[in-house]
Amino acid sequence: MNRLFERKIRISSNGSPGRDTPTLPIVRSFCLSSVLFALLVTSLLFSPTAMACPFCSAPQLTLAEQIAQTDAAIIGEWVSGVKPDFDAGTAGSTIYRIKKLIDSPGNLKLAVDQKITVEGYYPGESGRFVFILGTLDDGLSWMSPLDISEQGFEYVKNAPSPEDDPAKRLVYYVKYLESSDPLIADDAYAEFANAPYKTIASVKDQFPREKLRKWVFSKETPVTRLGLYGLMLGLCGDKQDMKLLKEKVIENDKEFRLGIDGIMAGYLILAGEEGLKVLEDAKLKPSLQTPSKVPFSETFASLQAVKFMWEYGGERISPERLRGSQRILLDNPSLADLVIIDLARWQDWSIIGRLKKMYGQEPYDVPAIKRSIVGYLIQCIKQKPTEQGKPVPDYVTKAETFLAELEKNDPKTVKVARLLFR
Repeated sequence: MNRLFERKIRISSNGSPGRDTPTLPIVRSFCLSSVLFALLVTSLLFSPTAMACPFCSAPQLTLAEQIAQTDAAIIGEWVSGVKPDFDAGTAGSTIYRIKKLIDSPGNLKLAVDQKITVEGYYPGESGRFVFILGTLDDGLSWMSPLDISEQGFEYVKNAPSPEDDPAKRLVYYVKYLESSDPLIADDAYAEFANAPYKTIASVKDQFPREKLRKWVFSKETPVTRLGLYGLMLGLCGDKQDMKLLKEKVIENDKEFRLGIDGIMAGYLILAGEEGLKVLEDAKLKPSLQTPSKVPFSETFASLQAVKFMWEYGGERISPERLRGSQRILLDNPSLADLVIIDLARWQDWSIIGRLKKMYGQEPYDVPAIKRSIVGYLIQCIKQKPTEQGKPVPDYVTKAETFLAELEKNDPKTVKVARLLFR
């Protein structure tokens, strides 16, 4: 949807067409290696902040955000257009009548029923609506119009302001999830994708439970939304939903299931420690015993669901049970580096002996795992009491001894790890 706004059309304050002004598209992309690097370094040092829905695909700019970032926004009705004349070198133009003034700079005095002219020919007919954004420079520069249905007209017209209470805003948008209008459905999903988990959870009583049951298990639901819907069903579901989610979670017959991490988290919200044991038996332990039966993506999704419960699950599952689940994956060389960092952040200092046996041994003799072990030791040593006379915990002493050995035998790794984890 954002690509529709890549080209800006300059319109002077009196409505006459001017020159094209290039603009860069708004793009949200992630480099996997950069993400993993950031996880490795920052998850040990900082407590996560609730920036957005943890199981949603990379959120796009919502219509409300786009309105907030521009100077003018209108819903217009197509009036007429002049086709381009390539022989004469003209791009054509289109006239729209303002039907709804969403946002406007006061000094331009835009008004309902006023006509504006946009450079470029956009075919249409009377009664056809478009959504247009504009920015101020020397005059008002209009971006390319976006076709919008009558349903979309009402959706945008009645949408709450970005400054409104976040929970109140989600109560509005939850009604439009999986709307028959793709623009509305995408935008309503994006509002949830941009929302912190705590805000989503605060409006769980407004969730359409029956619809969520259908969406989570329907092949028609876009897979990018399954993580959100699984999480939502976990927040508002009952024992019947817990049983259905369990059946979906324990499947292992697909190589990659987008959104299964959110579905697993929804299941854990409902099932608690009983659900955690199911996840351990179906995903975590088999990934060590018979890796071919559990795709790596399923194991990684399980790890994410366990981490979610640590951050957001409250007392639904005890901290020690969650630590225990993570410790299972210490023996998985594909995930050991991330697990070690999480256990350090969770202040689990019980694994120093295991780490000592792992260090430099196959299949753990890889730089990422060795650096994470050093980072773990650094973090453990920081637990040393600063008060004079207070006894030093045994785990701190063990960490100091182990780190001193590594500084002697593998100084390069220790030096790099100190830079990463300082």
